[in-house]
Amino acid sequence: MPSFTMKTPWVKPHIRAEQATTADTEAVMQLLKQTALWLLSQGSTQWSSLIDGEDVHGTANSIERGDVFIFRHVERGDLAGVVILLQQPSAWDLELWGDRDPANAVFLHRLAINRNDAGTQLGEAIMNWASEGIRFEGKDVIRLDCIATNEKLFSFYTSLGYTHQGEHASGFHIFEKAILK
Repeated sequence: MPSFTMKTPWVKPHIRAEQATTADTEAVMQLLKQTALWLLSQGSTQWSSLIDGEDVHGTANSIERGDVFIFRHVERGDLAGVVILLQQPSAWDLELWGDRDPANAVFLHRLAINRNDAGTQLGEAIMNWASEGIRFEGKDVIRLDCIATNEKLFSFYTSLGYTHQGEHASGFHIFEKAILK
């Protein structure tokens, strides 16, 4: 299990961060599939493999390892969002980041927001929580990527203080941000 300290469990007054457990797996997968269907409705095939039941990020395994964090409505109990924060880089991360040392990095994947919470700045709140509300032992930077054709995500990440580190030959932008201690 990851060694972390949650500095604050709150991402918004009514939404609380929790480490996902195996009991949350079905709800997490439903939220990811909902997001994939929404992306498809917007003309993006990003994450479309989830619609067919294929999960290249191995979310269930990530939950078992303790790398998945969920954001739950306190009153209703349903999921408002999810994010994967890997302390050990995936093969994909190693390919994207090349010779940059992964030892001090957390790798952020699969930020997804319940469509019922769209337009509430929850994505921004979760991203801020990932860099300010949780601390992983020995980690001082968050790394993430996005497909190069998604200009909205590029702007979103830079607006949150992530520094563009370049574009990988595979067609993905990579970003990095220092984690507040």
